[in-house]
Amino acid sequence: MNAFRLTLIAAAVATLIAPTVHAAATEFDNFTPMTGNTTPQNPGSATPYKLSSPNFSQQTIADRKTQTTLVPGSNSGSWDMIAANETGPNAGRYLFMPFETGTGGVQRIDLWDNNYNTRTTTIVAPGTNGFVSGDASRWTPWGGYLTAEESWGTGSSKGRLFEVTNPITAAANSGNFIQRTILPRVSHEGLTFDKNNNLYFVDELNGGSVYKYVSANPFATNGNDFFAAGQTFALRVGAGGQFEGNNAPAITGASSWEAITDVNGGVLAGVSALLGDGTIDGRVSADNAAVKGTGFNRPEDMEIQNLANGNQLLYFTTTDSDDDGNTATGRSRVYSIDLGTSEVKLFADSNTIDMATGLAAGGEFKNADNLAIDAEGNIYIVEDQDGGVEDVWFAKDENRDGVAESIAKWISLTTAGAESTGLYFDKFNPNKAYINVQHPTDGIDRTVMLTAAPAAVPVPDAVWLFGSALAGMIGLRRRKA
Repeated sequence: MNAFRLTLIAAAVATLIAPTVHAAATEFDNFTPMTGNTTPQNPGSATPYKLSSPNFSQQTIADRKTQTTLVPGSNSGSWDMIAANETGPNAGRYLFMPFETGTGGVQRIDLWDNNYNTRTTTIVAPGTNGFVSGDASRWTPWGGYLTAEESWGTGSSKGRLFEVTNPITAAANSGNFIQRTILPRVSHEGLTFDKNNNLYFVDELNGGSVYKYVSANPFATNGNDFFAAGQTFALRVGAGGQFEGNNAPAITGASSWEAITDVNGGVLAGVSALLGDGTIDGRVSADNAAVKGTGFNRPEDMEIQNLANGNQLLYFTTTDSDDDGNTATGRSRVYSIDLGTSEVKLFADSNTIDMATGLAAGGEFKNADNLAIDAEGNIYIVEDQDGGVEDVWFAKDENRDGVAESIAKWISLTTAGAESTGLYFDKFNPNKAYINVQHPTDGIDRTVMLTAAPAAVPVPDAVWLFGSALAGMIGLRRRKA
């Protein structure tokens, strides 16, 4: 949205008692940038966030204590990334999220169920198929639900991608949980699809790569066909083989996608590293001398933004990258990739201007982890810091060139021991969003619904001094953060 929203006074006067005419616009970008840090406390608080606008509100819609009380053993906790059923019957009704524990599972929240005790159901029981460290969360174009393991290393049997093929209809513990073995093994977090249904993912490692899976049947109507055959590529920026490390420059410029499997998802001679179970090691394959995948410092989440010209920007975070080796001055970056031109840019880091101060954000901006995107295409960056000292930042990229002009603290967590995960903006209501509070000191994970109400539209006294002809020629402006 523009820095100032322009509305004709005549229209404003005519609609004083009616809802805003910008029904599809979000109010989440109308706030006052915050400064300073919270003092984490309030374990067990149902309202765990400091909000940046009096027009924002928060409400716990599910919590782990309730789930484990109602059905003992059903919920292993550490609720992570959030997705919703964005297509199909009753689109937007359900939220899905995995458990990031040693006995991972998946739960579903029914947003249309007014009964707090019945709206949340574990559809994949903890430990099913040896699932661990559930992190990734994404609705598929054909109506399935994807999650994956943030766990991988030499000799590990993890790093797997799974699909729940019946996410809407599954009763308790009856989700059809299928491993999609065609994707090379990595430590998963972010997953996202572009408009051509290419699937992007990352390897969350100090030196991890960014990947793209291109299905042989991209518009398949089910996961079996989508994952039956396809090729995986690793991102190479410039000459490739770089690593951000803890004190290296940002890695930007022209990029290419280098194959690490054959077109059917099998071994590419001289490149693919085959594991004992017949799957492919994505990490070793990306490092192959013929590939030279670019290594980022713990790439984590991913989002795609649609541009007015029909192109798309892919965003991803690198949590542990650092400008100067001093975490006190800021740590982490957010990158953008223009999927049309393949240019990689630095979207935001500690040098980006803080809207609240007009100075570089510096040490206030740390450990960028999750990403989210609102109804107007604004990017939000969720920190991952220890002990509950963390913020969610709003990024302003006015011209949508993949480089933020400024960032601002949007909400701040106040719960001891916790971190925020899975911020998700409702695709069917631009003024609703959901976020998880994970592993607080009291062990009660929460899903919190955030709501943004329209601000009152001020009407200057001068309006009433002019005739209708003049009124129709003068404009009102509402300042946006």
